[in-house]
Amino acid sequence: MKKIHLVLLGITLALLHIQAQAQAPDTSVKTIASLDVPRYLGTWYEVAKFPNWFQKKCVGNTKAVYSLRPDGNLRVLNSCKQADGDTSEAEGTARQIGAKDSPKLEVRFAPAWLSFLPMVWGDYWVIDLDAQYQLAAVSDPKREYLWVLSRTPQADPKAYDDLLRRLQAQQFDVRKLDLTPQKN
Repeated sequence: MKKIHLVLLGITLALLHIQAQAQAPDTSVKTIASLDVPRYLGTWYEVAKFPNWFQKKCVGNTKAVYSLRPDGNLRVLNSCKQADGDTSEAEGTARQIGAKDSPKLEVRFAPAWLSFLPMVWGDYWVIDLDAQYQLAAVSDPKREYLWVLSRTPQADPKAYDDLLRRLQAQQFDVRKLDLTPQKN
């Protein structure tokens, strides 16, 4: 009889958990509806970012250049200025996940021979992008990373403030953003 009570208690708790999840607000990161990859190609300057371990030596002039590879994926060339004045570069590959206009990409900076390992690919979701493809926000589904990118070294202040409001509406803590100096 005690086993039956425990089984019923377990089933009841599982059903309550399922019901609570169904009623919970949707807190997932939302991407833009579609991404026109050819328009996205080119140079993007980092305006701001959430601090992360792999950019800890970067002190400014951070940018990414996206170009098409012969295999249909994207070549990603990230660069930044370090405190000692040297420029650091990292070359990677990005691939779209899903449809041809999907705003969800994965990026890899590990050697190509490791590309079969899922953990070498990181999420790169375009979550905000103006109609002119001049200002973008990129993140991951867990909100661990966030980059604000601009086609010019300095973003338009009003457009940037509007973007910050949209990011806050997506539950990003924009107070964590570090501004990226862009100097000649």
